[in-house]
Amino acid sequence: MSDLLRGFEPAPQDLVLTLLGSCLEPRAGRAVWSGGLVRLLGEFGFSPGAARVALNRLVARDLLARTRDGRHVHYVLTPRSVAVLAEGDRRIFTLGDGPRLETTWTVLWHAIPDTRRLARTRLVRRLRFLGFGPVQDGTWLAPHDREHQVAKLLAEHQVTEHAGVLLGRPATSVDFAAFVGRVWDLAGLSARYESFVDRFHDATARDDREALLLRTRLVHTFREFPFHDPELPEDLVPPPRHRVEALTLFHDRYPALADAARRHFDTATSVRLRT
Repeated sequence: MSDLLRGFEPAPQDLVLTLLGSCLEPRAGRAVWSGGLVRLLGEFGFSPGAARVALNRLVARDLLARTRDGRHVHYVLTPRSVAVLAEGDRRIFTLGDGPRLETTWTVLWHAIPDTRRLARTRLVRRLRFLGFGPVQDGTWLAPHDREHQVAKLLAEHQVTEHAGVLLGRPATSVDFAAFVGRVWDLAGLSARYESFVDRFHDATARDDREALLLRTRLVHTFREFPFHDPELPEDLVPPPRHRVEALTLFHDRYPALADAARRHFDTATSVRLRT
């Protein structure tokens, strides 16, 4: 295994979306040969069987759609997956944009029944990506005005009737900084940023293939930060240590690797080279 992939064990479905989201230009409407995607997943250590299972599951989740060109099967991103990737881009590429001061907070509480467990699980993951942290079972808090995003999520998962949303600001008569330290693992967040810098600071790619491997791992790792970093107002708590270093590193390396990574992606997914 390449040193670039050592310790890197993403779920294959997530990896497919990372690859397509970072390498497809344009995203909407562009078809990618299935055999090429299977080959690329093989470069990340997945067997052809595991790769095809992942692609089939993404189709079942309405995140990929199959098309045919003669005897060749291709995949295209669905409108749903294009929207999810665009939302992800907004969150990832604006993370830590500037100092945040006192802001409107969003409180969401829900009582989604066990019969809707899958919808609840998917909702919770999207809430975390939007900067929400768990206060207690069924109650979530975010230091942002997320009214419209939450309304859209609840409607998408058809659980609006099981939830309530409140906008407001923290009271100054209590130590709210101590409270948010129990909602989010702030020490762990700083350690994550430090680990990211240590892992990628000296990582290099010798050719197009390694550029794809490195860039994919870089963005796949970085996209976990929105799940852990709520971007708390800096007049409440100091920003996480090492975040500035991690952001600078990501925004420097990710575009620098783009051309080489996309060349390898296009070569690997070209039907003409396989027929």
